[in-house]
Amino acid sequence: MANQFLDLGISAPILKAITELNIVEPTEIQQKTIPLLLSNTTDVVGIAKTGTGKTAAFGLPLLQLIDTEQPIVQAVILAPTRELGHQIFSNLEAFAKYMPKVSIAASCGGIPIKPQIERLSAPTHIVVATPGRLIDLIQRKAINLSNTKFLVLDEADEMVSILKESLDEIVAELPKAHKTILFSATMPGTIKQLVQNYLNKNVVQVSASMETIGNQGIDHQYIIVDPIEKLDVLMHFLNSKEGERGIIFCKTKAAVNKLAKNLAINRFSSGAIHGSLSQGIRDRIMEQFREGHINILVATDLAARGIDVKEISYVVNYHLPDAYEAYVHRSGRTARAGAKGLSLTVLQPEEVTEIADFEKELGIKFHLFKKPSVASIEENNTLLWAKQIFKTKPNHEVDADFKNKVKTIFHHLTKDELVEKLLANYLLQNKPTNTEKPVKKLKKN
Repeated sequence: MANQFLDLGISAPILKAITELNIVEPTEIQQKTIPLLLSNTTDVVGIAKTGTGKTAAFGLPLLQLIDTEQPIVQAVILAPTRELGHQIFSNLEAFAKYMPKVSIAASCGGIPIKPQIERLSAPTHIVVATPGRLIDLIQRKAINLSNTKFLVLDEADEMVSILKESLDEIVAELPKAHKTILFSATMPGTIKQLVQNYLNKNVVQVSASMETIGNQGIDHQYIIVDPIEKLDVLMHFLNSKEGERGIIFCKTKAAVNKLAKNLAINRFSSGAIHGSLSQGIRDRIMEQFREGHINILVATDLAARGIDVKEISYVVNYHLPDAYEAYVHRSGRTARAGAKGLSLTVLQPEEVTEIADFEKELGIKFHLFKKPSVASIEENNTLLWAKQIFKTKPNHEVDADFKNKVKTIFHHLTKDELVEKLLANYLLQNKPTNTEKPVKKLKKN
């Protein structure tokens, strides 16, 4: 199988490294892009969904085209977030395992710039950066791009607004003869404009279908809920996935914070990331998620970019994304490396008509996820209540005399009798007033 990469023109040192990484069969976008980039004759636009191996598609030929005898920056790769930037950096380092003379640096925002400036003072061939940090380095005269041969814009659709402001300044630092490589999940008008403004008129465009490794294993489903039952239905779903890892996407930072708080109250193993959190907090939560210390990540679209965890079994779109490409990026977090995965979209009745548009635009098929019954939701909420009690830490500051008074009230009850009474009390307090509506929610501050 590895011979397929050899047939594409990949050199022996890179071939050895990717074989050890179990990358043996090129994806469609890799098959189409690698020979083009190795020929180094044209600008290239690649249209490919997340999870289709884009980093290797541009990374492998770039590594091979580096002239290690020239201690200068020869390629700049721009990514929308620091998380994705460091993911690209890690992948390139792995691909270049047997190319010790190739020097790669990451210069992304959210962390102190001084160490990055010091790193760039040493010979560097490839720089992976976020646009804002690269501009900062340019303005500080800390990076020299006058001999840079390649500019890569990865997931350009996620940084259009940033690129509009900064691309002129970046391109002005590059030699006129440089080649530009742009990757995007889709080709909206804003990306077409970027291509017209910054790429050669003879640019070659290649695309890969959704039916590629990393995407074919996704089961796209949707569930229809009323606003009042949305949270209860989500809790029911998450309880059914106990022990599995997943990501829940929300539209706004406020929604992420609110949902994360509810998950914490109900003792789910979870964490949250969004753009307003410090980089240190985001890094710590991401590390906990990657290492399996937490099972559920609640995130905004941009904050979750760069998550490449193979064991993510499901993605929940708690809010329908505004753009088709956002759905592609979200759902692509699951079913990595050929695994299976579920992408579940939670819809309110008035949003159901939009599913047909997503199907038509993305070439995928959604299936209806059956909503749990009122009785099943009520049972689930009761189990969550029991879990809250079980996981509540004892309050050792309670006065001992008062604690003894409380114990005296219960002292004659067996454990089974106490559980019976607690359960009866909970059900009495949370009895639905209308059997057609879901059970009253647990108090969630």
